[in-house]
Amino acid sequence: MGANPVEVVVGLLLVFALPGFALTRALFPEWRLRGPDALERIVETATLSLVTSVALTVLVGFALLNGPGGGFQASWSQPVLEGVLAGIAAVGFAIALVRGGFSKTAPSGPAPEASPGVEGAWELLRRLEGLYRQERRLRHEIRGIPAGSPRAAELSQQLEQVRSESDRLKRAREAEYGS
Repeated sequence: MGANPVEVVVGLLLVFALPGFALTRALFPEWRLRGPDALERIVETATLSLVTSVALTVLVGFALLNGPGGGFQASWSQPVLEGVLAGIAAVGFAIALVRGGFSKTAPSGPAPEASPGVEGAWELLRRLEGLYRQERRLRHEIRGIPAGSPRAAELSQQLEQVRSESDRLKRAREAEYGS
């Protein structure tokens, strides 16, 4: 007995697409399939849908084979596997609809937590690098003049200020990590 083409299409959709797509939309409702990053999101969604659908099919089939009743047949005369996959897809679509996965405007994604030390890290590194260069320049200049001269005392004072500023910045950043 040959398979009906409609049954084949519905079966392939249930095994390879619908449950995974529904769960992907439910888990990531903020992903939009249009806009500047549409192609990337379409590829991600299609890939995740395929992998999730196949994984769900394997898990549900394994559960049905090892469950009570001694196994099952994946046929339209006994559509247990297809029914379970359709149920998973329906629940996934319902959750995605509630979470705004199919609305025109994307729901706001989870707010990223500010990690300590991330804010202004680049500016801090640039400032510390500048202080380090200034410290090296002052040490080099101090080596070239006599030890007792007033210019050496002035440069030593400047060097101490640069070092204290550098230490202050480092301690402030370390305090951010400590709290």
